[in-house]
Amino acid sequence: MARWFFEPGHTAAEFRARHMMVTWVRGHFKNIAGTLEFDHRQPERSSVEVSIAADTIWTGVSERDAHLRSADFLDVEQHPTIDFRGAEVRVGGENEFAVTGELRIRGVTKPATLEVRYLGQWQCPWWEGSVNKGPVIRAGFVAKTVVNRHEFGVSWNETIDKGGVVVGDHVYITIDVQAVLEATDLR
Repeated sequence: MARWFFEPGHTAAEFRARHMMVTWVRGHFKNIAGTLEFDHRQPERSSVEVSIAADTIWTGVSERDAHLRSADFLDVEQHPTIDFRGAEVRVGGENEFAVTGELRIRGVTKPATLEVRYLGQWQCPWWEGSVNKGPVIRAGFVAKTVVNRHEFGVSWNETIDKGGVVVGDHVYITIDVQAVLEATDLR
């Protein structure tokens, strides 16, 4: 089984949640560490571990970002990372997988399933400063899931007109991964 690591400069998590019942707030995290065991010929044997630095949340509005980092939402002082670990893989098509595991947000761990699309792999350069130290093998993945934020204790809200709320219950998450081959181990 091949072992991969997430290339931090080219891996990101994005999210969106309803705001004031009329639009979406979108944001992202860039400081994502992860490892993956994956062979496209045997995807059912795969596993993944991901850790996101919660304090890197960015929506483009500094006051909102500070509120999202506070105890009302992610409480990053007490819970500095958002983590996912999964090893139950269901193959849905040639490049489509569902990876089920445990998602931890704000210290609460719940089962979650990521719908993953494998984008392929290529031999590519590896730049360190201005020197190409490659080639390396890179693979791409896009993973999506939806979570009910209240299940993780992220429950701050206020009501507005007609029984609406400031923040919707569901958060839609997309993770774009560029993984770099670290080692091949024939188990």
